[in-house]
Amino acid sequence: MALLINSRTAAINPITYAEMAPHYESERQLDLSLVPPSVFKRLPLPYTAGFPAASAFLEYRKAGGAKTSPLPYFFFGAHAEAEGLSLLTRDAARYQSYFSESRAHLPLTAYYWLC
Repeated sequence: MALLINSRTAAINPITYAEMAPHYESERQLDLSLVPPSVFKRLPLPYTAGFPAASAFLEYRKAGGAKTSPLPYFFFGAHAEAEGLSLLTRDAARYQSYFSESRAHLPLTAYYWLC
């Protein structure tokens, strides 16, 4: 992971931030783990990711998926695809099955995008 991040800027979106938050005692501690900004860029979740996330969720449901609302990973994949970003994940196969343009990399412990 260090080699990938060192070669580009790593980025997170608000969903990633929320998923990381329970691992910290305060917002300040989380924010300090994401500095300097030149290493961890904060990206807004684009509206253009909404429809692809919903489409992937429908595919998931048609394939027998039990969840009743879109899971965060659908938004992660759609965000990466919408903005042409590489997604760092522990489960590249899942993303690539729903997002054909996704450039998912393994193995990692959180969801980040490479700009």
